[in-house]
Amino acid sequence: MFSVPDAETKVADLVAAAKRAGADAADAFYYRNASTEVQVRLGALEDVGRSDGEEIGLRLFVGKRSASVSSSDLSKDALTALVDRAAAMAREAPEDDYAGLAPADRLLKGEAIAIDGDDGADPSPASLRERALAAEDAARAVAGVTNSEGAGASAGRTLTALATSTGFARGFLTSGYGCSASVIAGEGSGMQRDYAYHSTRHLADLEGAEEIGARAGKRAVQRVNPGKLSSGPMPVVFDPRVGSSLIGHLAGAITGAAIARKTSFLLGKRGERIFAHGITIRDDPHRLRGLRSRAFDGEGLPTLPMNIVADGVLQTWLLDSASARQLGEAPTGHASRGGSGAPGAGTSNLFLEAGTLSVADLAGDIKLGVFVTELIGQGVNGITGDYSRGASGFVIRDGQLAEPVAEITIAGNLTDMFLHLTPADDLIFRRAMDVPTLRIDGMTIAGA
Repeated sequence: MFSVPDAETKVADLVAAAKRAGADAADAFYYRNASTEVQVRLGALEDVGRSDGEEIGLRLFVGKRSASVSSSDLSKDALTALVDRAAAMAREAPEDDYAGLAPADRLLKGEAIAIDGDDGADPSPASLRERALAAEDAARAVAGVTNSEGAGASAGRTLTALATSTGFARGFLTSGYGCSASVIAGEGSGMQRDYAYHSTRHLADLEGAEEIGARAGKRAVQRVNPGKLSSGPMPVVFDPRVGSSLIGHLAGAITGAAIARKTSFLLGKRGERIFAHGITIRDDPHRLRGLRSRAFDGEGLPTLPMNIVADGVLQTWLLDSASARQLGEAPTGHASRGGSGAPGAGTSNLFLEAGTLSVADLAGDIKLGVFVTELIGQGVNGITGDYSRGASGFVIRDGQLAEPVAEITIAGNLTDMFLHLTPADDLIFRRAMDVPTLRIDGMTIAGA
């Protein structure tokens, strides 16, 4: 049984034990996840997976020295050994002037804001199987689909709790549900694969399995027999499911660690224009039922919705306490962490606000360009901003989608790409990072 009070007691007790062992300060993080996932393929059950695991992590400070340890064994003897090991490691660790807990006066106090992240539902494996079968059936029913990689449905619940020696002890529950389908269309060398999925916090919000499957099938069929494209500079339009990766690169470049280490292509750009006028990128940890909503961050600080970019101007870094100290600033409530190790920094529900142009108008004046639906590889240099990734999608001719295209490379530099980015008006909240359809002019295409 998932119990927030029990989890809060576990982490508070571990912190108290660390203090008794001689720690000057400590924090503890607890994580438990239980999930069920059903996979089907070609109309038959392929796999049922059920898991239920928990982990607790301790970060212990002795002066300016610290150590982090974790355990999936939460017995009394195991936790006693965990504390002793952390204390011994901390005494031998090098000093770090920037390590430490979040400032006590900044911790969340009072009632935590509600995020409505847990619906209490517990769908049976049989109902998940029916959902997965419905998704695959809908995908295979699309004319032109010739094979299936399968479909799946999942349900789970996660319990997270954090305690610090400065008096913070809070926890929260979230539920999660998903459905996906992946199919193949065409024959021989012209075959193409595509997929569709949806994830939500509440089961009632999950898109119908039939819609997910039909979308997967349609996408696969549209990509059959892709052609080549001549090389050269041209506009690139990003489908929202891949365009969201662009603001992911932004988030990575403005974390406190990247700025403090001087390893970011956006170093020195805070307060400067990095996008065109009118572009706003916002982080909203309080969105009801958001996939990454949270009332407090990984160090116990309250979270707040904020503009990361406002009217094209970069507003803030994403700072945990350690990087904030290193930069001589205050933490921003963006700390994130797992069971072991020190916190890092990251976003919650990050999105680029919709523009004013319809998708048709966004691409309407493009004589020759590319609509990208899939990106391949990791060719992004976070230090220089150089960007080069494999891609597939569709040729844009005279403002209209034309033949499918594959095995091309799109290249540019994120600094220039951000400045030349234009959003459409079709923003929908479906992921932890959301964008509308995006257009970037002047990218380099390497094709046939």
